[in-house]
Amino acid sequence: MSFNFNPAILPTVGLLIVSNCFMTYAWYGHLKTLGSRPLIIAVLASWGIAFFEYLVQVPANRIGHAGNLSLAQLKIMQEVITLSVFVPFSVLYMHEPLRLNFLWAGLCMVGAVYFIFRP
Repeated sequence: MSFNFNPAILPTVGLLIVSNCFMTYAWYGHLKTLGSRPLIIAVLASWGIAFFEYLVQVPANRIGHAGNLSLAQLKIMQEVITLSVFVPFSVLYMHEPLRLNFLWAGLCMVGAVYFIFRP
């Protein structure tokens, strides 16, 4: 079995990591930083952060798609990166306990990557 590395993967993954850092903070950071503020403030702040997420996410998907990655491959990459960013965020920033469930979810993602990228 041979494997041909797709050069579009590296810039796509790099941009999706940056995108997910913005996205994760936009979705969950307000729970810590704006928890006592009115909902509209949290929504507007999250939208502002999400704008920067989209500035990186849209080019990431365009680069990946132009590099012959399928939509399914792009989606699975996104989900794996989301989990990879979310776990450290939840443990280090939000001070949630590290759970064994993160490991099991990660192993399921490894399976998803295998099945979506196999020839």
